[in-house]
Amino acid sequence: MLTILGPKSRYCDGVSRRNFLQIGTLALGGLTLADLYRAEAVSGRRSHKAVIMIYLTGGLAHQDTFDLKPQAPPEVRGEFRPIATKVPGIQICEHLPLLARCMDKFIIVRSLVGQRDEHSSWQSYTGTTMDVARREHRPHFGSVVVRLQGATDPVIPPFVDLSPTMQHKPYNSPGPALLGRAAAAVKVDGEEVRLMKDLTMTVEQLQDRRALLARIDAFRTAQERTGGLPVDTYHERAFDVLTSPKLVQALDVSREPLHVRERYGKGSPRHLGDGGPMWNEQLLMARRLVEAGCRVVTVAYGFWDTHGGNFRYLKQHLPLFDRGISALIEDIYARGLDRDVTICVSTEFGRTPKINKDAGRDHWARVNCALLAGGGMRTGQVIGSTDSAAAEAKDDPIPYPNILATIYRNLGIDPHGMVYDVSNRPTPILPSVYAPIEKVY
Repeated sequence: MLTILGPKSRYCDGVSRRNFLQIGTLALGGLTLADLYRAEAVSGRRSHKAVIMIYLTGGLAHQDTFDLKPQAPPEVRGEFRPIATKVPGIQICEHLPLLARCMDKFIIVRSLVGQRDEHSSWQSYTGTTMDVARREHRPHFGSVVVRLQGATDPVIPPFVDLSPTMQHKPYNSPGPALLGRAAAAVKVDGEEVRLMKDLTMTVEQLQDRRALLARIDAFRTAQERTGGLPVDTYHERAFDVLTSPKLVQALDVSREPLHVRERYGKGSPRHLGDGGPMWNEQLLMARRLVEAGCRVVTVAYGFWDTHGGNFRYLKQHLPLFDRGISALIEDIYARGLDRDVTICVSTEFGRTPKINKDAGRDHWARVNCALLAGGGMRTGQVIGSTDSAAAEAKDDPIPYPNILATIYRNLGIDPHGMVYDVSNRPTPILPSVYAPIEKVY
């Protein structure tokens, strides 16, 4: 592996390191750029549909945010009051006034069922539980998109994961599994964004490395011809990424007007609990990335495992959540991206109907909420309902993998089609029992 060294720098931990990129890995989570382009060539290109998925680590309390029960007993309804939204008849939590203002631009799914009491991102990202996904080698949905649709731009990865590495390992994003490293996400967290901006290598400084790589590729080509394998010269295009500012510019929110950055709010890259940060700049990065050409951007946002002090915690953190998510939704519509870009906000499970002795709510997998926006969908509606305690789905129960089926359809992918693994063997994208949510169309 060819490594490009940049100037030495001293980090806040006092350790002296060198900035570097590795040709073919970009130092962003191990994705081989040459493999990325190989996948693009195999897959072909389609129109640029995209999705931004925001995964809420820990399990957000559905009955204290998007499915309040003001007529329930105090030990069930909790402290928060519902407020009216822009759509008559739809109410949400009083601590989400900005989302209430743009309710016409998103959908609340109140009747998600089938989840397991499992602290992991795997249900959101693979459409099944972590043990099943591992046993059956189920890939991240973003990897399916990469494999089927490839890149839209030679120097913009089709799949970027903005989630940091979290302490609780199952919160971290699953990999490409049977689809191979060519379908993996480019993983970028705050430190890597800073490192990319600090790189000082110029095109001229890369020329001798280009010549070396050309000789390596020539040798490999000769070997492959001898063995009857396809010619592989994709490393040449990896240089285009290293010498292009497009990805770094897409991640640089300082290029946005001040009023846009202020609308999103900032937050902090500091982790909450053992989950993700509430860093609203990542939401703005996500919008910039899909505009630059990414097909899939994922963000781990916040920590919502409120076994104790649920209402105190939510009072503190819901305003920033409200600011960032509403800004992203409104921004997508304001920029004319709402027909092409789908936004999904999902979490692991709901919380118990009854408040516990510590003023918290425990895990509750029987029913849950999700938000959908954009994607050309019919917004300004609630799908499904729960009983008087928000404990069970009452009307229109929606199996949680149907969220992924809907996303696939919005991207132009048949959720019941096949994706081919690294050995060119077909695998169903989703089981046939799961289908897009028809009421969003």
